[in-house]
Amino acid sequence: MGTLFFAIAVLHTFAIKRFQSLARKFPEGSVLENLFHLLGEVEIVFGFWAGVWFFYFSFSESYSEAIHYLESLNFREPLFIFVIMTVAATRPLIQLAKFVIIRIARPIPINSKVAKYWVTLILGPLLGSFITEPAAMTVTALVLLDEFYRRDISEKFKYATLGILFVNVSIGGVLTHYAAPPVLMVADKWGWDCSFMMSHFGWKAILAVIFNSSLGVALFSKELKRLEEKSEVETGVPLWLIAIHLIFVAAIVASAHHPVLFMALFLFFLGVAHISKEFQDPIQLKASLLVAFFLAGLVVFGEMQTWWLKPLLNNLTAFPLFLGSTALTAVMDNAAVTYLGSQVTDLSESMKYALVSGAVTGGGLTIIANAPNPAGFSILKESFGKEGISPLMLLWAGLIPTLIAAFSFWFLP
Repeated sequence: MGTLFFAIAVLHTFAIKRFQSLARKFPEGSVLENLFHLLGEVEIVFGFWAGVWFFYFSFSESYSEAIHYLESLNFREPLFIFVIMTVAATRPLIQLAKFVIIRIARPIPINSKVAKYWVTLILGPLLGSFITEPAAMTVTALVLLDEFYRRDISEKFKYATLGILFVNVSIGGVLTHYAAPPVLMVADKWGWDCSFMMSHFGWKAILAVIFNSSLGVALFSKELKRLEEKSEVETGVPLWLIAIHLIFVAAIVASAHHPVLFMALFLFFLGVAHISKEFQDPIQLKASLLVAFFLAGLVVFGEMQTWWLKPLLNNLTAFPLFLGSTALTAVMDNAAVTYLGSQVTDLSESMKYALVSGAVTGGGLTIIANAPNPAGFSILKESFGKEGISPLMLLWAGLIPTLIAAFSFWFLP
């Protein structure tokens, strides 16, 4: 039944436009209009169906057993992403990110908007190996929103850039062993460290990220050149406040395995943000909470998919496992795929590589494929109008960058 509810939730993510259309058929502000509008928000899908499953389990088995199951799960990752996404979306850090991107892009002897676009889609995702993928997704999506998505750009540009962003963030976190959720799930158990990740995964990811970003430039250079140049980075945030925000990010990342500690740091951060509110934009609590709710629903369902994942992995060789891991990631969070795969004993080194490289390769195909994707989705979705982001269009947009990543990870020596 857990798998059935999970499958319904996956289908729901591909039907969100239908629910949004139904909402418009009822009077504005009515119960049914609000209900269908809520069901048309992709961030609530897995949390909603996890709640439905909880009530089913409570009545079919017992309330105490349902509670016991929830308490046996680890919700550290949703909590961490809620905290890091909220902190990374503050004005001081966004201003710093823009400053760095502009400084790096300025010497490049091409059109300034083209250079900013190229550098943003390379530098932002690769930062995920150091500040964690959720933080990198948040910062990069916010820069793209301000520099490009709020302008008069085509739907083709929006979807193609979103596909490149999602794929680049998914593969851009594998330069280290602690920043990408699918790597984090297995690194300690398999003894993978930073040098191992760079030699086996990192340099291939860098090449794929650069190639994907260059493809975006090649496709949309004319459209980018037509955009008017904005003024340089906003001023007004003092350096000492930016430094304090960086210290909080470093401390939260360092305590990522300890929810009590990083939640305590987050409360202190809210205090700092309050006393420095003249230099802050409104704290993005709602968007961060919705993303955390989405991921918590995935955690609830993830443990119940072991019964079909384990036999599947045990019956595959390396290349089919790479392809299967890539495909499974599209309908299941890649961290869940690697975690469940790590439960299979006696995996060879080639099988371990195939499992993890496939999981990060497929992380840009759907909203649920990689834990940071809901953060980028939440930030950029308003730019796509009332219809929102189409999951099917996102799948098509991520296909070519995914194939490029697959080639890099599997066919390069």
